[in-house]
Amino acid sequence: MKKHYDVIVLGRSIGALAAAALLARRDFTVLVLGHGDPAPSYSIGEHTLHRRAFTFLSAASPAWKRVLAELAQTQTWKRRTQPAEPMLQAIAPGFRLDVPSDQRLFGREINREFPELHHVVEQLYEKLGQANGVADEAFESDVMWPPGTFWERRETGKLAAMLPYVHAEPDADLLSEFPRGHFYRHFVRSSVLFGTHLSATPPPFAVARLHGAWTRGLTRLEGGEADLEAFFAERIGAHGGQCHLSDRATSLFLRRGVAAGVFLEGDDQPTGCEYVITDLDGESLAGLAQGQGIHKRALREWPRITSTVGRLTVSIVVRTEGLPEPLGPESIVFLLESPWPNRARPPSIRLSRYDRALGTSLLIAELLLPEHGPLRLSDTRAFVLRALCRELPFIERHLVLVDSPHDGHPAWMYEQGRRVKDLERHTFGLAPIEPMSRQLEVDPPGYLGLSGEPVRGPIERTLLVGRSVMPGLGQEGELLAAWGAARLVTRNDRRKAIMRRDMWTKMEFG
Repeated sequence: MKKHYDVIVLGRSIGALAAAALLARRDFTVLVLGHGDPAPSYSIGEHTLHRRAFTFLSAASPAWKRVLAELAQTQTWKRRTQPAEPMLQAIAPGFRLDVPSDQRLFGREINREFPELHHVVEQLYEKLGQANGVADEAFESDVMWPPGTFWERRETGKLAAMLPYVHAEPDADLLSEFPRGHFYRHFVRSSVLFGTHLSATPPPFAVARLHGAWTRGLTRLEGGEADLEAFFAERIGAHGGQCHLSDRATSLFLRRGVAAGVFLEGDDQPTGCEYVITDLDGESLAGLAQGQGIHKRALREWPRITSTVGRLTVSIVVRTEGLPEPLGPESIVFLLESPWPNRARPPSIRLSRYDRALGTSLLIAELLLPEHGPLRLSDTRAFVLRALCRELPFIERHLVLVDSPHDGHPAWMYEQGRRVKDLERHTFGLAPIEPMSRQLEVDPPGYLGLSGEPVRGPIERTLLVGRSVMPGLGQEGELLAAWGAARLVTRNDRRKAIMRRDMWTKMEFG
């Protein structure tokens, strides 16, 4: 063995980094490998662009608050974030709806745009508030989501029985009081699809949870996902862990069918560990082990994870003077015309705004792109840009740079509204095409229709904390999986359990 750690974490997602930070705090020796996942941001010239759209929807979740409390970072975190105001905007031709945090102002918005539905909207958010209050109580408890063993199912089942809508039919309609085809239905559905990791609308409980995440005190980080990653890396390092986000594992090292380490790229000796935690799905993890050591039950019962929908991201640098002043930090742009024939609903575009120095702003546009749809990947950047220019007509003459890491085109440079130069990505050390983040399909659906794969991986002493574990709940599902993985590792270490139990308190220090 070259070195030995208690835990090796593969991946740089929220779930992977949260699990690593918790275990480092609990006095485990932790090594984090980025495992080939690209950084959240990249640079072209003087401009910093984003590979993925990111809104920290789980900031109000009890799962995140528990992580902050254990890391003793609640007050520090408040100083690093700022409230999004308005929390969300809906933009359509000749139409704009703001969702501010002030309920009185929101009531005015509804009266302005949908006066006939004022009471219906009011009842919807009252119902969502009650549902999310109950869900918060359930997610505050230290249990496994999703449960695995008999005792875990008993423990979690008591809390799951409290959750609203979990026993409703999968196609139950929380917006049944709204007229069919009404814009507000489309608004709620789009916010949910951009928040979940499933490619289709999730069960009713997840609909309530995810739309509630957009509309009950949204906070944002100035640098987006890169700031969250830096926060985790700082806390992991502060507690003695190591983050090598540019390194990857080429394979798992097994001893008698049990994961006992990994082979790092370029090493001929394994780096040992007690547990491997990863944000990969089970099939990819089994591939790292060359198909060895897989439980017979996993071979027989493991759910099938597939994907037919990708998240296409387009970064647009524009001079701030060309943006409408009321354009908020988070918006969903709705189109009247669909590029897909015979499609009932036109696509919608999620838009995040980051104001930068020197009078420029960065817009991050995200489109959910079906794999076999008529809109070709090579045409999507131009489609997104045309759609945004129609709704924000002044940005066209103020464009500076447009790029997408997914479509294979070079970056487009603009001057005075005209495209003047193409910048090849390889000249900046970037791959010509990078894979999109994927929305998932799970067969068969897991616990309560919210989960996919179990936290316990298909190989002994491997744990999963990625998007495939609780895809229905999006980011919150990743945090719940991370907490569950840290719980399993901690409970198995009996030698230090008493010391750690004394160390953890509900009071924060430092």
